[in-house]
Amino acid sequence: MRNKTDLLLPALTLAILLLSCGTNNSGQSDSPDANALRTEAVSTFASSLTETLAAVPAASPTRTVRPSITFPAITLTPVTPPTSNPCYNLLWIKDVTIPDGTQMKAGEIFTKTWLVQNIGGCAWRAGFTFNNVGGNPMRGNPVTLQEAIQTGSKREISVQLVVPGGESGLIQSSWRMADLEGNYFGDTLSINIMVGDAATPTRSP
Repeated sequence: MRNKTDLLLPALTLAILLLSCGTNNSGQSDSPDANALRTEAVSTFASSLTETLAAVPAASPTRTVRPSITFPAITLTPVTPPTSNPCYNLLWIKDVTIPDGTQMKAGEIFTKTWLVQNIGGCAWRAGFTFNNVGGNPMRGNPVTLQEAIQTGSKREISVQLVVPGGESGLIQSSWRMADLEGNYFGDTLSINIMVGDAATPTRSP
């Protein structure tokens, strides 16, 4: 687009030429009407140029529209902690050896045996383990099932233990069955022995 100055320069030049022609023409005496006509023509021409320039709109800056960004919704899925298979279950029936309150001596080796039953809906698989879960382990090692135990079956579970030295009174140890993933299930089986001269406690039902 042309600059306004480029359009005004020819107009001003034409007006100066017209005026100079009237001034330098000394051999002729212009009438007042002729001078008035020239002046009016120059004014009209200059006015038309001004109106033309005013009619041309200035270019407006182009506005860049940025596309809107929509972020996808994030849904958090809660993590469920692993649980033992609900079809596994163990019921304590009775103590076969070393009933609660048995008096023993430090360093004495003994075997504790329980009678239990599988009351769950699934068989206990070979490889399930019977482990200490609390109290004094009494140097007992985990017991691993060598064969499956079907639903409804009864079995004796035994663990070899040693009475700890340097302790007296009631000594307790707790054991439970665990599946192949290490999840415990069923009743907790316990051992409660007396060491030293402490009185034998009365077992609660």
